[in-house]
Amino acid sequence: MIIDTHTHVWFALEQLGREMAARLRVTQADRWGQFDASPAAHEREMACVDAAVVIGFRSERLGAGIPNEYVADFVARDPRRRIGIGGVDPLATDAAAEIERVAQLGLSGIAVCPANQGFHPAHSAAMRVYERCVDLTMPLFVSVGSPPTASSQLEFARPSLWDEVARNYPNMPIVIGELGHPWIDETLVLLQKHDNVWADISGVASRPWQLYNALLNASSLDVMGKLLFGSGFPFETPAKTIESLYSVNAFSQGTQLPAVPRSQIRGIVERDTLTALGLDAIVPPPRAKDVEEVDVGAGPEVVVMDPASSRRVGPGPRPATPPLQ
Repeated sequence: MIIDTHTHVWFALEQLGREMAARLRVTQADRWGQFDASPAAHEREMACVDAAVVIGFRSERLGAGIPNEYVADFVARDPRRRIGIGGVDPLATDAAAEIERVAQLGLSGIAVCPANQGFHPAHSAAMRVYERCVDLTMPLFVSVGSPPTASSQLEFARPSLWDEVARNYPNMPIVIGELGHPWIDETLVLLQKHDNVWADISGVASRPWQLYNALLNASSLDVMGKLLFGSGFPFETPAKTIESLYSVNAFSQGTQLPAVPRSQIRGIVERDTLTALGLDAIVPPPRAKDVEEVDVGAGPEVVVMDPASSRRVGPGPRPATPPLQ
């Protein structure tokens, strides 16, 4: 089973805040191009995974907000294949009410972004949010705020700041996005220390050399089992992320550089994320797909086959999916 632990939907880039929208449109256009985070695009690109976690976002500091109602409505259209995570700004005056709203909407967790919301992870207001997460048995998803804007507070983005939180709330699963980039080694130590802390590989997977070194370090620290598959859609697609993972050992071919064990790479792609984060009772496991690794010369291509129809469903070109009505 393949679970994409890090995806987004929105209907306008401005929902990320004007500053972030301007940055993505101008300075990042050459690298990432134009983003399509529409429901139709999400449905199309998630054809090669069994389920996807859809993460909301809210920041009064940036004037940003993807309404949790919007996320909940999208998830409700296909509840067997989507898990909704509500965006909460711990410093907002209505933070407590918003947590209850997240629960009422049927969303399964809460997402925060200290760098873009302007709070230390152990801020007293944030600690109240975590306490309610524990009461509701909800996992906490942490964004590092990538790419950062001029208003982002990088001093609050460091993964090591979550050590105090993990100690105080050992029963609350914490998922650090993008391996805590650029503080990847801090994240790996955090994973080694705390049973309740996990990290997804989104973002880093699009940087092959950085991914290779991160996985080698994770393997040496024996925390590969704490890494979760995530694409970061719409910044990347799950098909390309899977291909990047299975191609990571290209750096070691014909050299004396070490290779990342392929069984550990497959473990990331097919990890039982729902059970790890306590979401298995919320989303029943959908029908599994078979994953085949095909050598295409420059590196293996990952092809996901639908066993019911023997049809290739990813990666590669797919037929267009009509927009959701």
